[in-house]
Amino acid sequence: MDTHPDFIHSRTEAVRLRLLQHPIYQRVDRPAAIRTFLESHVFAVWDFMSLLKRLQRELTCVTLPWMPVGDPEVRFLINEIVCGEESDLGPEGVRSSHFELYLRAMREAGADTSAIDAFLGAIQAGESPESVLAKPGLPPGVRQFTGFTLKLACTGQIHETAAAFTYGREDVIPEMFLPLVNTLVGSGESQFGLLRFYLERHIALDGGHHGQLARRMMERLCGDDSKKWEEAAAAATAAIEERIRLWDAILAALPPAQ
Repeated sequence: MDTHPDFIHSRTEAVRLRLLQHPIYQRVDRPAAIRTFLESHVFAVWDFMSLLKRLQRELTCVTLPWMPVGDPEVRFLINEIVCGEESDLGPEGVRSSHFELYLRAMREAGADTSAIDAFLGAIQAGESPESVLAKPGLPPGVRQFTGFTLKLACTGQIHETAAAFTYGREDVIPEMFLPLVNTLVGSGESQFGLLRFYLERHIALDGGHHGQLARRMMERLCGDDSKKWEEAAAAATAAIEERIRLWDAILAALPPAQ
């Protein structure tokens, strides 16, 4: 077996194609539909950080006293991505996490942030994410998608978490987001300016720098271990399948076309 990122690409090719050809990209084509999309998708923007923080916790040192942990190259890769995701430059030149930027984009677009605000508020008050996810009132598709992500982040093997992060998120985001950017450009509406900035920023980062770093991380985590590559491919496939289920749920909830 070819123990290389190309192996995972070949194993995920069919499910990746299903994701990138999903009808949701054509249906999120007007303000009401965009707002519905944002109200569910924001949970995927949030839970992405748990995958990243699991990688940071395992592959770098985040405890005291500090010790040199693992592979210095992998440490650099993770810290580089964390820096971008947690404290990137926004359109006004002010530092912000991508999640906080997304919330701002939602508010500018007139989307309802009450569900994600209540979700995070309950966790900050001491409730477990699992118990909050079990409550009614979450946007479509969120319970299953975010539940899957948090379980993998907390209990998956590190190469499985890295595969979901790399191939279920970083690698597919540019092609997922480009049709949405084209829709926003065509709409010409100023209320989506921040959202367009967010999407274009991720296309640039994940399609280039971050994506390359993540694939190099996979090579170092799996090496020549064919079992790890198989497990990583299975985790990547499962992550993409969960994204498709999220898209299905959002598509079913979109307001009818006028």
